[in-house]
Amino acid sequence: MTTLAYIPSPGFSKFQIGPVTIRMYAVCILIGVCCAVWILTRRWKRAGGTFDQVLDLTLVTVPCGLVGARLYHCLSTPAMYFPPTGNPTSILKVWEGGMAIFGGIIGGALAAFLWCRHKRYPFALLLDCLAPGLLVAQAIGRLGNWFNQELYGKPTTLPWGLKLNEKSDAIGHSEICYQGTACPSGTLFHPTFLYEMIWNLIGAVLIVWIGNIYAKRLRAGQLAALYMVWYGCGRSWIEEIRINYSTVILGLRTNTWTAILVALCGVALFLVLKRYGKTYDELTAKLCAVTGDELERMSQKSTK
Repeated sequence: MTTLAYIPSPGFSKFQIGPVTIRMYAVCILIGVCCAVWILTRRWKRAGGTFDQVLDLTLVTVPCGLVGARLYHCLSTPAMYFPPTGNPTSILKVWEGGMAIFGGIIGGALAAFLWCRHKRYPFALLLDCLAPGLLVAQAIGRLGNWFNQELYGKPTTLPWGLKLNEKSDAIGHSEICYQGTACPSGTLFHPTFLYEMIWNLIGAVLIVWIGNIYAKRLRAGQLAALYMVWYGCGRSWIEEIRINYSTVILGLRTNTWTAILVALCGVALFLVLKRYGKTYDELTAKLCAVTGDELERMSQKSTK
């Protein structure tokens, strides 16, 4: 039977500029980070902050997020990186793939929290400003999985099925599926990267819309809670379509449990903030005061 329609896979996953190898996965992540920073800057400045504050925060949180993403992946698939079946030195081989968004969020959020405490920035306000940009960044980052031909889903006959490129040098070309067995060949797969892209972009639009319509009724941090609910719900069903190797607990993949937990925590956080959270006016006033103090100190330094 001839397949009339499908999504093709790229014929490359990296390219050379002189002696330097540029991997498309890294390019997608970088573009995603830049978009998130741009969106965060616009929203943060409207709240009374500055671009310099966003830049400093980015330089602190992005490296921590990348480290967290790698560590989470390694800890959630221990057989690949720890004895007796794995090699701990493989943890450092990030070019072979393996970055988990949940670990990235945890690492980045922890770094952002500590930085906000240090600088006296309102953390809840920061999370709300970041929420839609983070979803956009995650959507763009998923294109890296397309270039790597990895993290695709179960076989499908749907016209938007993903077709692997046999000539590609992508690391996921021969992805290990179904708890260690070989993936089916000569078939199409669910493009789970595309599903998550669409889900995330819809979520970003919804968060911005809800934030604009219900600004007076929301408490600071509730948009971030909605991000947790939206992403957790989406990732929980998308994860169950995947066939790449994953540790299974009580019949569900590790990331499925994590996604469910994230969604439930988001619901709980939303309800708690509804009762005990601070208003946007309170936190924007605090941010404006901190920003004013920083600008005054910079002015004093420049006149010395």
